[in-house]
Amino acid sequence: MSAWLAAVILLPLLPGVILTYAAGRSPQAGRRRAAAWVAAGITLAAMALLLVLAPAVFAGETLLLQAAWLPDLGLNIGLRLDGLALMFALLITSVGVLIVLYAAYYLGPDDPAGKFYALLMLFMAAMLGVVLSDNLLLLVVFWELTSVSSFLLVGYWGHRADARAGARMALTVTGGGGLALLAGVILLGQAGGSYELSVLLDRGDLIRAHPQYPLILALVLVGCFTKSAQVPFHFWLPEAMAAPTPVSAYLHSATMVKAGVFLLARLYPVIGGTDTFQFWVAGAGLLTLSFAAYVAVFKHDLKGLLAYSTISHLGLLVFLLGLNSPLAKVAAVFHVLNHATFKASLFMTAGIIDHETGTRDMRRLGGLRSLLPWTATLAMVAAASMAGIPLANGFLSKEMFFNEALSAGVSWGYTVPVIAVFFGICSVAYSVRFIHDVFFHGPPRDLPKVPHEPPLFMKLPVALLVVVVLAVGILPAATFGPMVRVAAAAVLNEAPPEYKLALWHGFNVPLLMSLVALVGGVLMYLGLQRRYRLHLHHPARLTGRLLFTHAIDRLRTFSRRVTHTMENGSLQRYLTLMVLAALVVGAWPMLRAGAPVAAGDRALLPANLLAIVLWLLLIAAGAALLLGHRQRLRAVVLAGVIGLITAITFESFSAPDLALTQLSVEVVSTALLLMGLALLPATTPRESTAGRRLRDGLLAGAAGTGVAWLAWLVLTRDHDSLSWYFLEQAVPKGGGSNAVNVILVDFRGFDTFGEITVLGIAAVGVLAMLQGMRVHRAPGLAGQPWSFAQPSLMLRVVARFILPLALASTAYLFWRGHNLPGGGFIAGLVTAAAVVLQYMALGQREAEANLGGQAQRRFTRWIALGLGIAAATGIGAMVLDQPFLTSAHAHPHLPLLGDVGLATAALFDLGVYITVVGATLLLFATLGAASREPE
Repeated sequence: MSAWLAAVILLPLLPGVILTYAAGRSPQAGRRRAAAWVAAGITLAAMALLLVLAPAVFAGETLLLQAAWLPDLGLNIGLRLDGLALMFALLITSVGVLIVLYAAYYLGPDDPAGKFYALLMLFMAAMLGVVLSDNLLLLVVFWELTSVSSFLLVGYWGHRADARAGARMALTVTGGGGLALLAGVILLGQAGGSYELSVLLDRGDLIRAHPQYPLILALVLVGCFTKSAQVPFHFWLPEAMAAPTPVSAYLHSATMVKAGVFLLARLYPVIGGTDTFQFWVAGAGLLTLSFAAYVAVFKHDLKGLLAYSTISHLGLLVFLLGLNSPLAKVAAVFHVLNHATFKASLFMTAGIIDHETGTRDMRRLGGLRSLLPWTATLAMVAAASMAGIPLANGFLSKEMFFNEALSAGVSWGYTVPVIAVFFGICSVAYSVRFIHDVFFHGPPRDLPKVPHEPPLFMKLPVALLVVVVLAVGILPAATFGPMVRVAAAAVLNEAPPEYKLALWHGFNVPLLMSLVALVGGVLMYLGLQRRYRLHLHHPARLTGRLLFTHAIDRLRTFSRRVTHTMENGSLQRYLTLMVLAALVVGAWPMLRAGAPVAAGDRALLPANLLAIVLWLLLIAAGAALLLGHRQRLRAVVLAGVIGLITAITFESFSAPDLALTQLSVEVVSTALLLMGLALLPATTPRESTAGRRLRDGLLAGAAGTGVAWLAWLVLTRDHDSLSWYFLEQAVPKGGGSNAVNVILVDFRGFDTFGEITVLGIAAVGVLAMLQGMRVHRAPGLAGQPWSFAQPSLMLRVVARFILPLALASTAYLFWRGHNLPGGGFIAGLVTAAAVVLQYMALGQREAEANLGGQAQRRFTRWIALGLGIAAATGIGAMVLDQPFLTSAHAHPHLPLLGDVGLATAALFDLGVYITVVGATLLLFATLGAASREPE
């Protein structure tokens, strides 16, 4: 059953994104609604899987799903379902279903429904990944995916400047916090010896005693505080209110902004429980809850008021999680559930008001109770919960918050209870304002639209949440009680102390604080409304948004100055700075005291006559290239000579694989350079002065001397080598006697996969830059040796025989590569060289006609096919519960053939072969199209 955890994430991630996008592309209203039903069905399916697994969690079990990915780096696919994860996952899916239903009636006919629901499914999958991850590195991946997907959701209305600005601000702040979190997670994994939560949760004492604990705590808190909008990172959340209301209701009440709260709760057994943790976390929460609650009172925009209210309640949660009190964790878990219910319903209510009246400005709204009676009733119940009125669930968690504030006052003084009461007063004040200014307070003033009750299914999600608000407020133990208990146990990593969820706890100090907050909040609103004239209040001039914008502008100005100073268009300057930096970095450790500066005593190999001749030829070719580099064709030929000498050197050191690779690379790269020369003049203009040439010569000489010196120091000393390990383990672990190829496709297959991916990206990038480009040559340039305008007859004849011979050689090199010199990379380059010869012999048009036309599109598909085969090989290993790209091999005995060595690495090598061929030929086709001769 643990395998179903992966399905919970994959359902919205794969079919959810694809099907909703496809269903919502139609402009017809019925087809647009179909996207909502698809999204709702997928979300309900994910929630059903969670409910099937829930009984085991309530019984005290922790369900784990582990799959190796890169175990040596600690990067594995690990999923975990305990009480905390179950609570958040059910919150994400249940509120998600209601948001999907609500959005189906909120979105206008011009809003692309497919895009909206696809992004919503992507975000839902990312949030589920965050709360269900057992591996911290995997959690960070999903964490960043929430930032990216929320950026797209906040900026959904891209035609609006405020939506674009809010999306950029949210991504900048939360993305920057994510980088800090990544650094903190890496240090945490190093300190704890693992990245698995199932291991780290029992190593809290070890981590808290680690010398890097303060740094780990600081980095993790930056990630959590930016995501959950704690002061001073709070300003991005109000700006994100430019998003559609369904997005605000989902992201800013139940999901994204609670990701930081979730991570604080998840890591509390690992990094919490210290005085440092309590000071910074509880202190930040206390500052945030009081500041944001006060600001919310003065906001005229409905969503602006709810945004600052959200920030305030997030501060309350952070404060509770920061206290070194087990019951504070119970209160935090309980309030997570309560806040999600009443705040999501209030956001959707604000969306209904905006949808029906055309405005969210409370200075224009008023008297809507008679026009929207059902909406007004639902809003008043939800606002009562936000204010902490009895019989609503918000009252219960506020009582628990007051009780914990009193307990914290024992060590922190009376400041904490006073601030808690001030928070309660402000909460009542902005809740009263929300209701009074919208549904009472005289008739509406100059509304853009005449309001009326929205459709039933637009109110139904709000009504369901309000029912939950009342049910929990009246019967808390029977509704949320079991969930709170298992979630609090997961936060504490042990059973919580005894507590009681009940409507009535008798006459006590928290009840008195609630009464003071209730009376004080009403008086505060009345006083501000009558004496201060609240509707005439103007926003403060100095805001977080202003400071952020100013800082970004200053950063841009500084970067622009640096760019103009460093980047003046001179490649010589760029290379000069690069070489100079490399010299400084390389020379620094060698110039320290005690660094080896003399040759070692290792016995050297004698230099035979052939080696001396090759060295002299290499020096001569290098000198000729240096002196004649302005003649481009000569430079290409001399570079090829140097490459050929390098290949011979590899062969002399018994490295035939490297020699074959070097030789094939030289052939292909030389042909590529020749085709590139068709786009350039025959000679390079002389741009350097004598002084620059002297400077460049000194730098080049110093760099060359330094590299030669370093190589000499290494080669004249004995050192341990990993080569023997690969030579000994190539056959038993890789199933092949060619250690070089086994390293490429097995031991370091992930590196190879990354390299062919980069190769494919580079080829597609060249296509993107040069597609449609045509070079018009000056008179007399056509027919030059590098233009292939007039290929010789002998070349055309020879090319016909070389192609089938090269393809046969390719097959031979590919199949023997696992045991003898060869392999997919070499075979791919040989194939590419053979096809390139056809280009040179037949010309661009005839060669592409022989390939079937549309060569660029065909070669792009080859790249995709090769990468897909290579990736599928790695995923196949994971399906069999092995690390990514693990190779399986066997030697079955076949009739007539005898023992035959078979390895799954051959499939990976096939992907390498197809990618190399596709990328190389795409480069040739693109360059050839740009330099094609006229008819």
